[in-house]
Amino acid sequence: MIVAASKPLDEVFGFIQNCQKVLVLGCAECVAVCQVGGEKEVGVLAQALRLKAQTSGKQIEFLENTVRRQCETEFVAPILEKLDGVQAIVSIACGVGVNFLSDQGPAIPVFPGVNTTFMGATVQHGEWAERCAGCGQCILDLTGGICPVARCAKTILNGPCGGTKDGKCEISRPEAPVDCAWYLIVERCKKLGTLDRLKAVVAAKDWSKARDGGPRRMVRPDLLIAKEAQA
Repeated sequence: MIVAASKPLDEVFGFIQNCQKVLVLGCAECVAVCQVGGEKEVGVLAQALRLKAQTSGKQIEFLENTVRRQCETEFVAPILEKLDGVQAIVSIACGVGVNFLSDQGPAIPVFPGVNTTFMGATVQHGEWAERCAGCGQCILDLTGGICPVARCAKTILNGPCGGTKDGKCEISRPEAPVDCAWYLIVERCKKLGTLDRLKAVVAAKDWSKARDGGPRRMVRPDLLIAKEAQA
């Protein structure tokens, strides 16, 4: 899932302090799971902004709403049709949601209420860890299901660097230990009996499939709906 963290209240208030009517819009997907952007968090942020406005001598009306997903037209279109008088939207979806709302063309600014951080998994309640970098050329079949792109601090693809010690990365600190991704990969491959795969000579990674190739797009012709069918 996409993991995010709430922006400081003062920063968010700074976006909308000169507005009279603001919509705080949440998303019921990823950011709801990490408890920064769901319906509950919309209410908490809206109330905090109301109190901030009052103590700042501002008269601002805050509306609240949460959609199932902020990255699909079918869910956001009904909201965008009911923006009478709204001068700004504070989106607490991930950055994809903010971009998507802005692309829909409302003549009002859409401000981020969270900082989007990474694609990750739940380690335990209240803790998430990065597990995928969306590089576009997955090699998890070779590395025992452990990603060196996302989990190695240097994104090394051909084995551990000289800084690893006792299975930990050189960036580790006592209060914040970081596993060496390649130590985990080797141990996992040993367990699976696939260590020999790491000896294979592979072609250089095609980073154009990652962010280096510019904004990415995927088109599935088999899923596209003909324009005449949409009319």
